[in-house]
Amino acid sequence: MHLLIPFASHQDEQARALLPALQLPRLTALMGRLAVGALDLGSEDSLALPHERVLARLLGWSVSDGSAPWAAYTRWTRGNTLDGKAWAELTPCFWDVRTAHIQMAAPEDLQLSQDESQAILAAMQPYFIEDGITVEYDSPTRWWASSPLFGGLATASLDRVVGGNTNDWMPEADAAKPMRRLQNEMQMLLYTHPVNEVRLARGALPVNSLWISGTGVLQTAPKAVDVRVLRDLAAPALRADWAAWGAAWETLDATVCQEALAALGRKQAVTITLCGTSHAQSYGPASKSVFEQFLRKIKPMSASNGLLLL
Repeated sequence: MHLLIPFASHQDEQARALLPALQLPRLTALMGRLAVGALDLGSEDSLALPHERVLARLLGWSVSDGSAPWAAYTRWTRGNTLDGKAWAELTPCFWDVRTAHIQMAAPEDLQLSQDESQAILAAMQPYFIEDGITVEYDSPTRWWASSPLFGGLATASLDRVVGGNTNDWMPEADAAKPMRRLQNEMQMLLYTHPVNEVRLARGALPVNSLWISGTGVLQTAPKAVDVRVLRDLAAPALRADWAAWGAAWETLDATVCQEALAALGRKQAVTITLCGTSHAQSYGPASKSVFEQFLRKIKPMSASNGLLLL
């Protein structure tokens, strides 16, 4: 059992103030029974978040920041063949430009319907075709795009951008110039699109931009991984709803962490990787070293203290 928990911690002051008050006895027990494992050191400036870096390594990838081919990988997991093409994920989104900086809303907050998304994509297709980009519809807030442009283009993930300043994460490399131009054209197209007129009339957020992420080529089939990615904390963290985030953590502690403790009781190997917004820390099968076991017994680390290190 390998549990990977994104947004287990956060650098936001409110989140850090809340951590010591959280009731996480089962997580504390797990950390006391497992040995400290690999530490992933990163920064708040990384295009990829710690949970994405950890998962990429588990898949056997050695890629530069922002270049993990998540779009191609997701397509492959759905039965598509390895075609050697560079793919990207396009996300129709809402940018709030009324604030001091441009902030992206969570894509699910749009509540975009299939018909609305496909109508917007149909209007954009001539622009994509002109630039040699093939775009396929997948879901209301996810389209697949293929073009050599995405082969060497590092991009920030949605998890990094949602709720933050999009200007901080816009790709600046020369390879990104065509996409920045296309993005500007799409913003002008969307400004007066009939779908947005209807959405605004009913009080819904308009679709006024696109985000590009998950760029790259999947050259070979990745390693098989047996890891459970738990995104229960992601939505409240991305919305900065720290009360909901804390409640979600306590629910995870009572359910999933309890399952992990039960697995340990059955002598099953358990690994848990806690991911913040900068770093990730893994805990795994305990060492047989008598000295290490002694140290952990006399000074166990509480869950909140461990999470504050991330």
